[in-house]
Amino acid sequence: MSVKQNIIEITNKINESLNRRTAANITDSVKIIAVTKNQTVTAMLEAIDAGITAVGENRIQEALTKYPEITGTANCKVEWHLIGHLQTNKARLAVQYFDMIHSVDSERLVTDIDRAAAKLSKRQDILIQVNVAGEDTKYGIPPKIRDLLALVRAVSELENVRLCGLMTVAPYCDDPEAVRPFFRELYYLYNEIVSLNIARVEMKWLSMGMTNDYCVAIEEGANIVRIGTGIFGTRYY
Repeated sequence: MSVKQNIIEITNKINESLNRRTAANITDSVKIIAVTKNQTVTAMLEAIDAGITAVGENRIQEALTKYPEITGTANCKVEWHLIGHLQTNKARLAVQYFDMIHSVDSERLVTDIDRAAAKLSKRQDILIQVNVAGEDTKYGIPPKIRDLLALVRAVSELENVRLCGLMTVAPYCDDPEAVRPFFRELYYLYNEIVSLNIARVEMKWLSMGMTNDYCVAIEEGANIVRIGTGIFGTRYY
């Protein structure tokens, strides 16, 4: 199928998943982040023309090769999301080019983001990445409410960063049902933070779910899903 047909099919599945959702305190719509790692500008523009409003890049350097051409296209308005790991020495570039950073997992990193944003007179939207499954191969803070709240409170003290929610990358499983508990746990942590009404924390987004498991993620509360293969087809390296 074409990119446009894939997006239509994904949108239909999202709506079906929303009808099955039991999670409360979450928006009734879902933002699709088109994961554009190793995708061409042509493919990205095709997705944007088909209704995609946000793209997600894993690596800053790859994003910088595409950014001028995408943003220079007439009437092409799209959000840029950094969904991959961010090194502290690249915080300035991330703030300069991305609308939202999904992968904040330490006080040191968010402090560097805050400094970079101050120099650009910007308030940078971020998500805290939580390693819910505790996988050694993935980034993110542990799913312990004490550790998470410590980072949330540290972010809330910063002038140039706005905490907008949480993100996780679930383990890959052939059966999406196997990762449902991880999504459910992140939703629980999200609600714990919301219930505290911490000043200057604007919990809005729960970013979880990818091509293989986004329907289950939505049922468990996700309102951002990150989809690459489902939109563009198999990715070749």
